[in-house]
Amino acid sequence: MKLLPLAALSTAVALLAGCATVPPPGPRLDTTLTARSQSDRIKYIILHYTVSDLPRSIKILTQQEVSAHYLLTDTDQPFFYTLVDESRQANHAGLSSWKIYNQLNSASIGIEIVNPGFVDTPQGRVYAPFKQAQIDQLILLLKQIVARHDIKPENILGHSDIAPQRKQDPGPMFPWKQLADAGLVAWPEPSRVAARLQLFQQQVPDVAWFQRKLAQHGYAVPQTGELDQATRNVMVVFQSKYRQSLYDGEPDAETAAILDVLTSPLPVQMAVPPTVMPPPQPAPGTVPTE
Repeated sequence: MKLLPLAALSTAVALLAGCATVPPPGPRLDTTLTARSQSDRIKYIILHYTVSDLPRSIKILTQQEVSAHYLLTDTDQPFFYTLVDESRQANHAGLSSWKIYNQLNSASIGIEIVNPGFVDTPQGRVYAPFKQAQIDQLILLLKQIVARHDIKPENILGHSDIAPQRKQDPGPMFPWKQLADAGLVAWPEPSRVAARLQLFQQQVPDVAWFQRKLAQHGYAVPQTGELDQATRNVMVVFQSKYRQSLYDGEPDAETAAILDVLTSPLPVQMAVPPTVMPPPQPAPGTVPTE
C-alpha cells in the first residue's frame, strides 16, 4: 500500500473539508417589489378560560396537544406567560367558524385566562368571576395586539362565539362591556336598543328571523326556522355576551332588539358642503381693492 506524503494528505483533507462546508446555491431573490394586495394573517383574537388552576393550566398548555399564545395568571399581580410566538399557530380554537372563516387557529391569537369556569349546582350552573386585575392586564395586552395586527372590534371574540355547540368560555361573567368601554369590541348603543325594544315588544320575530340575524352577525347557526337545541345554544352564547342578566336561549324581544342593532349599522352621514357666498360687489363708480 502506497502512503501519501504528509503535505499531500493535508491538502486532500482541507479540500474535502472545504467541499463539506460550502452550502448549496440558493435561489436568487429580488425584494424590491411589494404586492398591493396583502394583509396580516392575524385577523382574530379569541378569549378563553382555562377551567383549571394555574399549575394545571401551565401543564396542559405546554405539554399537551392544546396551546395558546398567551396565558394570563390569576396571581395577586396577574401577568402573561408567552407560550407561542404570535408569528406561529397555536392550537386553541379547534373546530370553529365565524363569518366566512373556518378553523380559526391559523388566523387568530389565542389568550387563555386562568379561571375555574363553572360548577353545576342544584340551583343551576354557577360561573366564576374574573379578577379585575386580570381584566386590567388583558385590556393592556389587547390594545397592543390590536395595534400590531389592526384587529377590527368585531373580531375580538370568545371561544363560545366560534364554537357555540361545544364551548361556553369565557362565559357570562366575563366583562365584555369593559372591553367595549376601552374601545376594543363592538357594543350595541343603548338608546338604539331601547327604540327597537318598543317595536319588538309588540311583535317578537319568528325563529327564522333570529337564525338569519345570528348568522349575519357571524355565528354558525342552523337555518331551519325551528327552535332546535343547536339554535338555543347559539342564543345562549349571544345572550351571555350581550345580556348577561338572562341567558336562557329564549328568542325574546330584548334579544331581538340587541341583535337587530348589532346587525344594522348606522348609515354613513354625508357631509353637507358649506354654502358658498358670492363675493361682495363693489358699489358703482368705486375701484375694487384686494
